[in-house]
Amino acid sequence: MTVPPVAFPWRGLLCAALLLPALAACDSPEQKAQRAKEAERVAHAGEDFKRDQQLWREQRSAELLKPDGWTSLVGLHPIEAGSHYFGSDSDNGIRLSVGPGHLGLLSLDKGRLRFVPERGLALTLNEQPLKGAAVLLADDSPAGPTRIGFDEGKGVLTAIKRGGNLYLRVRHADAPSRTGFGGIDYWPVQQDWKLSAKFVAHPAGQTIEVANIIGVIEPTPNPGAVEFERDGRTYRIEALDQGGEELMLVFADRTSGHGSYSAGRFLDVARPNLQGKVTVDFNKAYNPPCAFTPFATCPLPPEGNRLDLEITAGEKAYKAAEKAAATAS
Repeated sequence: MTVPPVAFPWRGLLCAALLLPALAACDSPEQKAQRAKEAERVAHAGEDFKRDQQLWREQRSAELLKPDGWTSLVGLHPIEAGSHYFGSDSDNGIRLSVGPGHLGLLSLDKGRLRFVPERGLALTLNEQPLKGAAVLLADDSPAGPTRIGFDEGKGVLTAIKRGGNLYLRVRHADAPSRTGFGGIDYWPVQQDWKLSAKFVAHPAGQTIEVANIIGVIEPTPNPGAVEFERDGRTYRIEALDQGGEELMLVFADRTSGHGSYSAGRFLDVARPNLQGKVTVDFNKAYNPPCAFTPFATCPLPPEGNRLDLEITAGEKAYKAAEKAAATAS
């Protein structure tokens, strides 16, 4: 009986392994130099990518932890029509959690907000000594909101407008959310989450209804949508125009509430080039301010921006906030 020869698949692999160096040895000096140059270019690109990501993360933390950054928020108070004393004492109509017992009087009449300071207090108006009563501009003013400083500059008061209503926003450098900041967790950086995308423009002036976390719905400029491909599928995110140099993507995905912040994340992208191309780097997807403080008014993802995709890149849910919520419940 003749025993058939046994096939050894590894023989073919061994032959190939032995053959490749031989083929490479046949390359011309120019080919070898070109291959080495390409390998060096790829290595440098990878290092540049890692440095860019690290720098972005450091800048992100620095912005959050500024004395008047998002982690410094300590209050958000609706301002009704009429006059209201405010301060940290219990006899105020608007009671603050920090600051002097009595800061002064706020008066809202036909959209005009006037502030009369408490006599003898050392306050500032836009970083200059406050000498008397002042009209306060809200954050929808072209000049930006008026800033009232207290506690030797540690505290800052501003008026913000949401859905036609005014709110008093209070910041303080000694906010527990700032002094007890727990740091940000990230998924590992991955170059394949930095994608080339197409910008699909909308007609000029188009808006989209965007709800925020305090229940206000506002029409927001929506110049177009960003379309990208992942694993053979095309996904679309409506872009919001906040008036800056970049467009904002407010989105949720299959990690929302399962690794990332439950209410979604933000991503800033450069405006499209002349060919209508944009770069979408999900490694730089970040948590909205509401992930760090209950006193922000973050926009929520429009319905079309809830993606059937697991984006395992960018910032994870803020653990310190999750722990505080679990303790409170």
